[in-house]
Amino acid sequence: MVAPRAGRWLSAGGLGALALATGPVQAADALATLRQFNQEVRSARARFTQTVTSPDGARRKTSSGRFEFMRPDRFRFVYEKPFEQLIVADGRKVWLHDPDLNQVTVRSMDQALGATPAALLAGNQIERDFELKALPARDGLDWVQALPRGKDGQLRQLAVGFRGTALAALEIVDAFGQRSLLQFSELQTHVAFADDAFRFTPPKGADLVSP
Repeated sequence: MVAPRAGRWLSAGGLGALALATGPVQAADALATLRQFNQEVRSARARFTQTVTSPDGARRKTSSGRFEFMRPDRFRFVYEKPFEQLIVADGRKVWLHDPDLNQVTVRSMDQALGATPAALLAGNQIERDFELKALPARDGLDWVQALPRGKDGQLRQLAVGFRGTALAALEIVDAFGQRSLLQFSELQTHVAFADDAFRFTPPKGADLVSP
């Protein structure tokens, strides 16, 4: 996946599922909720706050912004604080725009998406890309673990958390043990996006990088 600056969720690469105990009924329901979300929610938008924690737990970085998606494979992450960055998937390519560096990185969807957190939320074939397992509830949420089927070494684990049937959190642990937690708020589903909502045109003068 395209890697934004250190500390952001795509640079962390993966999401770790943690769980303590509650009952099997809630766990089974969480897996059914994820499958229903994937099948029925064709578009959505939300605010997010992301906290990235170092492997030893000593250092934390926090960022915030908004997230939008429309199936299949179109999404937009807009990082607003503490500095701006944009990640857009238009169904064919994934674009990363860093205004501070005046740089745009672009990759094909096949290269960039795969078994990533974005694919878990906005993709159409989660059962193909992930091994799914319901986890016991914790922190007031129902969790599903998603282990990437592809072993590219970047992702260790992912987990998605629901509050009832609403998407509430995404948790990532990368190969180095760095943990990212995205907490969603103001979720709106079945959003009618314009046809060009996920189109991206590099700004004039920006450096274009194609790894």
